[in-house]
Amino acid sequence: MPSDLPRAVQPLPATVITPEGALLRLDAVAAEVPVALVFNGISHAVMMCSPQDLEVFALGFALSEGIIDQAADCYGIEVQSLAPCGTDPEAPGISVEMQIASRCFVRLKERRRALTGRTGCGICGIDSMDALDLVPEPLPQLPDWAQHLDLAALQTAFSQLPQLQLLNQQAGAVHAAGWATPAGQLQVALEDVGRHNALDKLLGHMAHQQMLGQPGLVVMTSRASYELVRKCARMGLPVLATISAPTTLAIQVANQAGMRLFGLCRGPRVVRYSTL
Repeated sequence: MPSDLPRAVQPLPATVITPEGALLRLDAVAAEVPVALVFNGISHAVMMCSPQDLEVFALGFALSEGIIDQAADCYGIEVQSLAPCGTDPEAPGISVEMQIASRCFVRLKERRRALTGRTGCGICGIDSMDALDLVPEPLPQLPDWAQHLDLAALQTAFSQLPQLQLLNQQAGAVHAAGWATPAGQLQVALEDVGRHNALDKLLGHMAHQQMLGQPGLVVMTSRASYELVRKCARMGLPVLATISAPTTLAIQVANQAGMRLFGLCRGPRVVRYSTL
């Protein structure tokens, strides 16, 4: 990526207030910057992101949103800094431009959404109820390892996650999405201020490294929203486990897709919410 992009963690002045008094110091704070995703020259979405791993973020977003069908449909990705946003000279923007296959671009134009600022909700900006995309494609039969995934494997994966959360160690306020083997051995984790973005970064990394299709599960340091489940279902990933609880819609989508959905993965127990 270009060297002039903002750092993902930046030192900013802060005041620490204690019973003994107040102390002014520099504190490590997570950056959140607008990132425009551009496909074949057409701006499609502006997301608020941590400014790192943006190539895999764009690839993961394109795959998990069904914009492209496979990584080979992406012919190139270019990241570049933009002029400061609005009137704030300290708020630079970033553009990530992807060149995609013509058939994918035609399809994108036919069902294009206005997705500006989608950091908290997966349906913000759609122009009608008909544009809702809540019914996932059903996964093939749940693999045997997923049916017998046990507490020890989930505990192992989540216990290893903090050591890979390098941004969160510095600044807090950053989510992580990780990929673990069926035995719970964590292979990789990607971070972002947005939970959806963290998952897209993970999916893009896995696609780039040709890891998709391997047995394993996604673990995340967030609640399970419907969109996280929807993205995993679209990518054919049978298990999602999150440290916080799911929503009712997330459970519904997981059941429709034939996935295993675990929540509240902390301490001596986990909760399985899917009915499979």
